[in-house]
Amino acid sequence: MFRRLRKELQGLHRIPYSPNNGPVPEKPVIYLQHGLLCSSNDWIMAGPGKGLAFILADLGYDVWMGNSRGNSFSKNHAWLHPKSKSFWDFSFHQIGYYDLPAMIDYILQITGESRLNYAGHSQGTLVFFIMTSLRPEYNIKIRSMHALAPVVFMGNVPNPFFRVLAPLLSQVSLLNKLLGSFEFLPSTTMKRLAGSVLCRDQSTFQPICANILFLIGGYNHDNLNYTLLSDILQVTPAGASVNQIIHYAQGVPSGKFRQYDYGILKNLLVYKSLWPPDYPLGEITAPIHLYYSNNDWLAAVKDVQILASKLQNVVYNKIVPDLTFNHFDFLWGLNVREMVYDDLIENIQRYV
Repeated sequence: MFRRLRKELQGLHRIPYSPNNGPVPEKPVIYLQHGLLCSSNDWIMAGPGKGLAFILADLGYDVWMGNSRGNSFSKNHAWLHPKSKSFWDFSFHQIGYYDLPAMIDYILQITGESRLNYAGHSQGTLVFFIMTSLRPEYNIKIRSMHALAPVVFMGNVPNPFFRVLAPLLSQVSLLNKLLGSFEFLPSTTMKRLAGSVLCRDQSTFQPICANILFLIGGYNHDNLNYTLLSDILQVTPAGASVNQIIHYAQGVPSGKFRQYDYGILKNLLVYKSLWPPDYPLGEITAPIHLYYSNNDWLAAVKDVQILASKLQNVVYNKIVPDLTFNHFDFLWGLNVREMVYDDLIENIQRYV
C-alpha cells in the first residue's frame, strides 16, 4: 500500500487558479476523480472553457485531480516496483480504502481546509462510496459529492460485450493465466502513436476510433467531438490492475456492490464467511448528487436507482434529458455543459 508521502502522491495534479482568478487565499477546494483505465487527463482534455477542471478553475475553485494507483501518473510505491506482480495485487477496494483517503488528507493539509467538494466519474464514484462506507469518519471531510455516471451496481449493465464476458472475467485464476500479467491495458509509446496517427481528422481509421468508445460507453455519433479523438486515445487507456477488471466483473452475476470475491476458501480466511461482505452504503452521510443517463452502457439507470435506494442522503437525482447521452459524454460530450455541468456547478456553489 502507498505511504502518505509526497513521493507516493505525485499523481495528484492541481489547478490552483486560472487567468480569470488569481492566487487568492482560502479558495473553495474541489477534488476530481477519474474512471477505470483513465486519468486526470479526462478533466482537461476538452480544453479551456470546456473541460470541467478548467471551468471550475475559472469560477474560482482550487481544483485537484487524482490518479488511481497503477495508471500512467501513479506507479510509484514505497518499496514495490511496477514490474513486479506484487505491485498489481490490488483492486478498486484498495484505491477506495487506502489511496483516496490519503489523497484527501494531503489536499486538506496543503490547503488548510477542513472539507472539500468531490466529483467523480464512473469508477471515481465507486471508490468514494468505498471510502465513506468503510471509513465513515471521512464523511465529515466532504462538503458535497457529485457522482457522474456512477458505475457501482452492475447487475443490469447494458453493455452486451461486458455481460457476455463477465462470467469469464470474474474467474480470478483463469483471467490471470490468459493475460499473463497483473497489469491491464497500460499506456505505451505504440498506443500513443497509434492514437495520434490513426484517430486524427482526415484519417480513414477515425470512425474505428470512435466506435471503440461507442462499444464501451454507448453510441452517440452526434455528441462526439471527433477532433478530440486523437487526444483521447493517445492517453486512454491509461492502465489498471487485472483485479480491478475482475472485481467489476464479479458484480454482474451477483448484482451486488461488495468486496473482492477470492473464492470460498480464501473468503473464509479473509472475511470469515463464504461470500464477501456488501459495502455498508447506509454508513454514508455526505450529501450525494447523482447524474446519469439513459444511453450509458456501463451505468444502467436501474442500477443507479438501486444505488440511490441504498444511500440515506441523496439530495439530487438527475437523469440527463438527452436520451442519447452516453458514458463518455459526461467528460467530452459537445453538450455536456448544458446537460450536466451547469447543474453540477449550481449544486456545488450551495456548499461554498
